[in-house]
Amino acid sequence: MASNTATMGNLPSGIGICTTIPDILYLPELIFGGLVWILVASTLVVPANPQGWVMFVSVFCFVMTFIWMVVFACGGHHNKGSWAAADFAYHGLAAFFYLSASVALAKVTLEMKDGTIFQNYQLDISAVVFSYVTTLLYFIHTILSAIRWKSF
Repeated sequence: MASNTATMGNLPSGIGICTTIPDILYLPELIFGGLVWILVASTLVVPANPQGWVMFVSVFCFVMTFIWMVVFACGGHHNKGSWAAADFAYHGLAAFFYLSASVALAKVTLEMKDGTIFQNYQLDISAVVFSYVTTLLYFIHTILSAIRWKSF
């Protein structure tokens, strides 16, 4: 048990981000977030306002998570507690953004059930599912980042 506590107080670098909790969640966040981005971009964007928010959130979180992962992989955090706090804050913000985008996308998808191209409807359903999965991944990452931050 003491060894788990000691490893939670350190920020990984290099290949360690692929083997430690919560940093192992970077890749699934990128994959599912990229799927949301691709699925929403491939459908008819009607209405533009909620779909535009979903696109902003998916692109913003994809790019920021990739940059965050590269910073951690290169060891740019220098194992400082402030980076653990920033990791918690970023993933909390991303989880909140994705939750708001998921709700908006689900609402738009429910409204387009009748009178739309069925393929676009199916793509939007897939985007909603992947959006909620991505929200869950970011939420779990937030919880685990908070635990790691508190162990510094």
